Amino acid sequence: MGQHLKIGLALGSGSARGWAHIGVLRELEKMGIKPDVISGCSIGALVGGAYASGHFDELEKWVSGLTWKEIVGFLDMSVMRGGVIRGEKLLDFARLYMQEKPIQALDMPFAAVATDLESGREVWLREGSLLEAVRASISLPGLFTPVQREGRWLVDGGLVDPIPVSLCRALGADVVIAVNLNGDLLVKHEKPKKESKAEREGVRTNDASDSLWERVSDTWKSQLGERKNMLLKQWLSKRTDAPGMFEVMYGSLNIMQDRITRSRLAGDPADVILEPRLGHIGLMDYDKAEDAIAEGRASVERLKPQLLALLH
Repeated sequence: MGQHLKIGLALGSGSARGWAHIGVLRELEKMGIKPDVISGCSIGALVGGAYASGHFDELEKWVSGLTWKEIVGFLDMSVMRGGVIRGEKLLDFARLYMQEKPIQALDMPFAAVATDLESGREVWLREGSLLEAVRASISLPGLFTPVQREGRWLVDGGLVDPIPVSLCRALGADVVIAVNLNGDLLVKHEKPKKESKAEREGVRTNDASDSLWERVSDTWKSQLGERKNMLLKQWLSKRTDAPGMFEVMYGSLNIMQDRITRSRLAGDPADVILEPRLGHIGLMDYDKAEDAIAEGRASVERLKPQLLALLH
């Protein structure tokens, strides 16, 4: 194919696994492949928005140094407002790395996908505030509170289109490279245990298989009132005879997103699908950026022949 073809990158949803998108973009750049347009869903919208706004380096530097204690600092509890996290603290921090400017003023075409909570319809966010669009796209039900925009309550785009290939084509892409973070979502991989950043800093951690929710429960419990504390115990405590509430909630979301991803890609396939192997990274393991980024790079390397054949 000729060099005149527009390359589109569709970055999929996957919460903390989304740091793999950083590795994907870096490895594509190394191969001389630069996207002309980007569409993103959920964490893909955050990474894609940073890239399209020219703040990708800052984002990579930040996530590469994240510790679970820092992550806890960005969580503002909102149990009674439609989600555990309101997200204002996260959004305030994002403003340091992504300018508050309209999407249409970015250096390259970009759009995020969200879901209309009332109608269930897919919503394409192609103009207006970049930060607001990202915040709406990452509003995972039960975790982040929904976002009100133009009279509609919006939640995570992964409910309807985990990998926005069609949106990428609508932005003008002739060739679409999709990043599927859900490729081995339902498979757990054991990785050799190595010393974590928290352990190097002398911070007590639980077993490597524990999720971030389990690791921060003690911190939250000490900060909450008795009523919320009791509720949080039910959500975060680990039982041996039955899965906890978060385990059920996000295990169900894993299954749902896996099925939706398969269906959408069958109906509107991308030209190349990159599938980082991220089954060992949990939804809230945002402090595992090193592993995720490395696997993002590896996913590009595995399909290097196909990418070069398609684009050159």
